[in-house]
Amino acid sequence: MNADFYADPPNFHADEFSPRAPEEAAFHIIPVPWEASVSYGGGTANGPNAILKASLQLEAYLDGNVPGEAGIYTTSSVNCNGIASDVIDRIRFATAHCLALNKLPILLGGEHSMTLGPVKAVRDLGKPFGVVQFDAHADLRENYGDDPFSHACVMKRILDLDISIFQIGVRSIAKEEAELRESRNLNYLDAEEIQRSGFPDTILPEEFPENLFITFDVDAFDPSLIPETGTPEPGGLNWYQAIEGLANVLRGRKILGADFVELAPNPGRHASDFIIAKLVYKFMDLVQKRDAL
Repeated sequence: MNADFYADPPNFHADEFSPRAPEEAAFHIIPVPWEASVSYGGGTANGPNAILKASLQLEAYLDGNVPGEAGIYTTSSVNCNGIASDVIDRIRFATAHCLALNKLPILLGGEHSMTLGPVKAVRDLGKPFGVVQFDAHADLRENYGDDPFSHACVMKRILDLDISIFQIGVRSIAKEEAELRESRNLNYLDAEEIQRSGFPDTILPEEFPENLFITFDVDAFDPSLIPETGTPEPGGLNWYQAIEGLANVLRGRKILGADFVELAPNPGRHASDFIIAKLVYKFMDLVQKRDAL
């Protein structure tokens, strides 16, 4: 593995924006280099560093806006050593510290299992909220490989907390997950429907909670765009579909946090790293434009 992956990562977009103090930055970037339960290709532990390094190549000006002017603070990487429950607690604590400052946490993964940490931190706020999941997979298994904290189980663990979920872009699902969707009347918009009919004017149903946490597994993208992920699936989103989907679910809602997970960088092939860095920056842009309405 390229030694550069293990060097101290830079602050997000530090080439253009000096890091702000935590109290002054609208966006808190939280790197979570966790890799414990990957079931096909590995490398997610290197995802946060790769995204941060790629962010140094971004343009500050994006679609009529300069999102970084609102302030970006990059925390130290979360310690991901030890058993899953301990790691999740550390992620929860890092997210809670950001939320206590009334700032927006954006976590960089790392495997998808990490999402349980920030979701628990958001739940601790005591506000009703829902989780919107962009993903190729449903991640609704009760356990996978005898591990209830596997990346394939993260949305089931969230569902066990009685938190509403909405799934976007799924195109690989086990029978038990499909049955759970139906028995629990879960909300979803799968990739095939998006490719056939596009996005509806409003994706989220009216009764879905106003407050949102967004988890974006990068395998929601088609592997022709993002091949560097552990479990790629054909038939995924293109760039503009992903942006349209994010903008649609943010409309009229309040965002409490987000994560971008499952990038597995490949040394010498940096396109995926850059695309995800730009996605994170575009997400900041969408949040600011929604707040300006």
